[in-house]
Amino acid sequence: MSLPFKTHKLLALKGINHGFFGRQGGVSQAQYASLNAGRGSDDTAENIAQNRALIAGALGTSPDCLLSLSQIHSNDVLIIDAPFKDPISGNLPKADGFVTKTAGLAISALSADCGPVLFCDPQAKIIGACHAGWRGAVSGITTETIKAMEAIGAVRENIRAVLGPCISQRNYEVGHGFRDDIVAQNESFDRFFDANALTNKPHFDLKRFILAKLRAEGVTQIDALPDCTYGQPDDYFSYRYNTHQSIADYGRNLSAIMLT
Repeated sequence: MSLPFKTHKLLALKGINHGFFGRQGGVSQAQYASLNAGRGSDDTAENIAQNRALIAGALGTSPDCLLSLSQIHSNDVLIIDAPFKDPISGNLPKADGFVTKTAGLAISALSADCGPVLFCDPQAKIIGACHAGWRGAVSGITTETIKAMEAIGAVRENIRAVLGPCISQRNYEVGHGFRDDIVAQNESFDRFFDANALTNKPHFDLKRFILAKLRAEGVTQIDALPDCTYGQPDDYFSYRYNTHQSIADYGRNLSAIMLT
């Protein structure tokens, strides 16, 4: 049986492999069942390595070329041209995005409610991936990923971007202070919040916010998968869902793109 994952037509191009992987098809157990790809969890190193090997095989590369970062909710982006040391110990580069024009490197974003974004410029044969939680999205992780792609030859007008599974506005209740802090940066950001009729607390539309940031950067070929990590707990890992269910720890979904 092949490993289940989703693709998007904007990235389904000759010379590019990509996939948005959820929680199905792996070997992990309990709250990590089953395709947990995140070394930041308390799942066993052996299970995570085996899951990542399954994902690498589905993408058509080797496990040592399926690359992930130590994500820190920043706007830091790396340019890479070779596999970096990727030990089980998790001693990984600290950043939230990276780009490459080297074939065979599957660059990825790990997520469990945050927004994984995959990029490509098919003409220049340059790809990117970033992890956009609310902090990274507000501080410009998508902007910096686009700039890094341009630094190695991408043309902004040719860049395509797809936002993978993340939490929906319906399930993303936040505090009034959260809303006030974001709107204080730009009053127009108020449009990404709606008050819940029952609780009168704001709900943040992370999906629409990330897509708006991409449009503001002049990227016109953009889309998002409709899936909600919180609302589909059988399909995706969700930090917030597990927290609300009093489940200790959580697995990570993986979204990756590679030049063949």
